[in-house]
Amino acid sequence: MQEPHANPDIETNDQPATDAPVESQIDHAAQIAALEAALEEAKAQVLYVKADGENIRRRAMDDIDKARKFALEKFSGELLAVKDSLDAALTVENADVTSYKNGVELTAKQLLSVFEKFNIAEINPLGEKFDPNKHQAISMVPAEGEPNTVLSVLQKGYSLNERVLRPALVTVRQAQ
Repeated sequence: MQEPHANPDIETNDQPATDAPVESQIDHAAQIAALEAALEEAKAQVLYVKADGENIRRRAMDDIDKARKFALEKFSGELLAVKDSLDAALTVENADVTSYKNGVELTAKQLLSVFEKFNIAEINPLGEKFDPNKHQAISMVPAEGEPNTVLSVLQKGYSLNERVLRPALVTVRQAQ
């Protein structure tokens, strides 16, 4: 009898033909599991970042609310000294006009000191050229001199850090 001849190109049934694909399937399953784990980790990180961003936004809103609520705290504290001076003047029993005048002058100095501390400047434009950004003309009066200059100040204006809080009420020289 003749032995079968061994040909390396012909597959024998010694090993199953599905070994390579099974190993490949195992590798794919491991890769899928690793990718799913990475996806879950990424989802957790996204949720963490989202929650952290929300916390930062909420804290910032709280800080803004507190800043708005207490923005005038220092200014108000300084004004209390002026109020105390006015109250003290009202409690004086035997005062004459001179003592009241002196007290009002001291209180006005205190108030001006507070204004300087917080960059509140007086706008007193007597003799200056009329500026509609800083002045409000009440009337125009015919008078000698350069037209459109402030002739009289009916009420001083004020600015805060060079921004007009209240314009000065003025009468303006009219051209003749």
